[in-house]
Amino acid sequence: MPAKLVLYNYELDESCYKVRLALSLLGLEWQAVAVDVFPGKEHLSPPYLALNPSGRLPILRDGELVLHGTEAILAHLARAHDPSQKWLPIRGTEFAKVMQWLIFSAHDLGVTIAARQHSLFDTPGDEKSLRAAASHAIRIMDDYMTARGFAQADWFAAAHPTIADIAVFPAFALSRDFGIDHDEYPALRRWARRFRALPGFRTMPGIPDYH
Repeated sequence: MPAKLVLYNYELDESCYKVRLALSLLGLEWQAVAVDVFPGKEHLSPPYLALNPSGRLPILRDGELVLHGTEAILAHLARAHDPSQKWLPIRGTEFAKVMQWLIFSAHDLGVTIAARQHSLFDTPGDEKSLRAAASHAIRIMDDYMTARGFAQADWFAAAHPTIADIAVFPAFALSRDFGIDHDEYPALRRWARRFRALPGFRTMPGIPDYH
């Protein structure tokens, strides 16, 4: 019997990695369909454009439901497959904070994806400008987690990990790929160590095994 959850996946894509993380941290069974993004551009072929006209991964199939948009997929997995409701809290304040960081992930952290793709795959862009913009976004995260630390809070949106943490983790964890020095972001380093210790955590190429 085919798996209910199917992820159309490119192993080196950090947005796909976010969904793989969520699936693993939630302890879900799923099937991966490999998509040749670089150099094949298979995600722009008619079968994949039929699933997502925007031509982007990840794409998730959950039974009859087909979803694209990383943050939408994370929210769906948390709401539909987490009976504890911890990964997407229903309480107003915690829910609002999760949504705040999902939006930050979708918009502000797009530049970290662009900087990494430019570094790895020589996609268009000015290296210096991309790195500066990515550093600024990561600095916002580090400043926020520094303040959270003073308040004795370990996670981005609640007293426990949520999909907000999943959404922003790869941008920092993979930033060495485009020359970011993690020593400059001590609050994020501490948070990343906690994140990596979660049951079900999985790594990907570009994230070293050491903390």
